[in-house]
Amino acid sequence: MKIPHKKTEIDPPEPSPWEMAERADYSANPKLALSVPADCGGQRLDLVLARLRPQHSRSRLQNWIREGRVAVGGFTVREPKQKLWGGELIELAEATDEHKLSSVPEAIVLTIVHEDETLIVLDKQAGLVVHPGSGNWSGTLLNALLYHAPELERVPRAGIVHRLDKDTSGLMVVARTLEAQTDLVRQLQARTVKRFYQALVRGKLERGATVDAPIGRHPTQRTKMAVVKTGKPARTHYRIVERFIDCTLVECALETGRTHQIRVHMTSIGHPLVGDPVYGGGTSRVPIGPEFHRQALHARRLGLVHPASGKPMLWKSNPPDDMAELIETARLLAFEARTSEQEADEDWDDDPEGGPQIIYAYGDSDSGEDDEDDVE
Repeated sequence: MKIPHKKTEIDPPEPSPWEMAERADYSANPKLALSVPADCGGQRLDLVLARLRPQHSRSRLQNWIREGRVAVGGFTVREPKQKLWGGELIELAEATDEHKLSSVPEAIVLTIVHEDETLIVLDKQAGLVVHPGSGNWSGTLLNALLYHAPELERVPRAGIVHRLDKDTSGLMVVARTLEAQTDLVRQLQARTVKRFYQALVRGKLERGATVDAPIGRHPTQRTKMAVVKTGKPARTHYRIVERFIDCTLVECALETGRTHQIRVHMTSIGHPLVGDPVYGGGTSRVPIGPEFHRQALHARRLGLVHPASGKPMLWKSNPPDDMAELIETARLLAFEARTSEQEADEDWDDDPEGGPQIIYAYGDSDSGEDDEDDVE
């Protein structure tokens, strides 16, 4: 690596505009002073920090640099790639370790469907994040599980073996022991865990089918997933449950468990989920469907082999109130539309212009009397 020439009689150049340097102000945060070793001359700032503070990941240090938490020679530097001369003074204001906060028990209400010494089956409410991550280091299902069952602190990820998206509701299984977690993970890998979802998708589907398409990170929008050739194998089976005016209620069965799998697969065939804020706008040739504040997706059935007893078990969950109301509204609108069509199909113009048409004649022809005698 080329080391920049250092002249003892000339001070290092001031940071250029592209280095986004400005006077540091760490009055609100404690500072950690670090001296750059002489043999680090020519190395990047993030690499030097990773050497001086090995307890932090490089990505975390890079984020701190971009957030303005690092100063070199008294100037805040926001570019992780900035090269150092060696011998500089670095001031670092470390942020609170959010990962530690993520394991704090929190009293969050859970709907427990089944519980024994081996596992917990719960009905997750929409809006609850399953596992702590960027921007969601607290208030998650993991925090709630640690409060509900403190012994889960000894199990990796508090026993969580699979996830549901934040705004997807429905059934999940959690292992209470390390042995149960290992067994459930193996069942997931062997695809013997049966997961069935109910989803309301845009447009009218004619028949059920299987979507067999690999899923990976979107090539340009990194926060989204997509069907890509380089993705991981993914397979979703779906069948028609009920058709409405501009949407269809389907049941989806997963063979694999890729991130956003149902949402991505249904979008890929031109029928994104009603209300999906991420993938719902990708298809303009199908009706939008009824308004909904989240993706209309619910994990309705869950089947597995109990890790301890070896017996097959199955749980069912009705859609939450908001999704049930959405389906009922779609059903009512479809019923009204069909009724209107039937009324429009009836021909009310068959009456002759000269007056009302005689349909019934008084008298009983079987009585032997002449019908004409009854007409005055």
